[in-house]
Amino acid sequence: MLDPIADKVLVAVVLLVLCADGILQGGHIWAAIIILSREVLVSGLREYLGELQVSVPVTRIAKWKTAVQMIAIGFLIAGPAGDTVIPHTTTAGIAMLWIAAALTLYTGYDYFRAGIRHVVD
Repeated sequence: MLDPIADKVLVAVVLLVLCADGILQGGHIWAAIIILSREVLVSGLREYLGELQVSVPVTRIAKWKTAVQMIAIGFLIAGPAGDTVIPHTTTAGIAMLWIAAALTLYTGYDYFRAGIRHVVD
């Protein structure tokens, strides 16, 4: 039960720190907002459906989203220091974060499409 919560807290804190540190800035902050918003909304949906005793299984694409997101975060944590060792580390991290944001939108829509039937009932 705590594992998904720990993943969400880790992602949220790191994205907020990356924004505060200036590694994510400008329009790239929207990728972080998309990811954080989806995490909050899907968690709320899962809680609500849990009370109805409805299970929403994790999809394979959602697992890929998490993998891409975690790799992107790793690259972004390396930041400018990583750029001195491997050029374009930050750029690759930002690109992967946007891929994760796109997958986030898709999987979020997928979860809400599956869960809305139970909410309406």
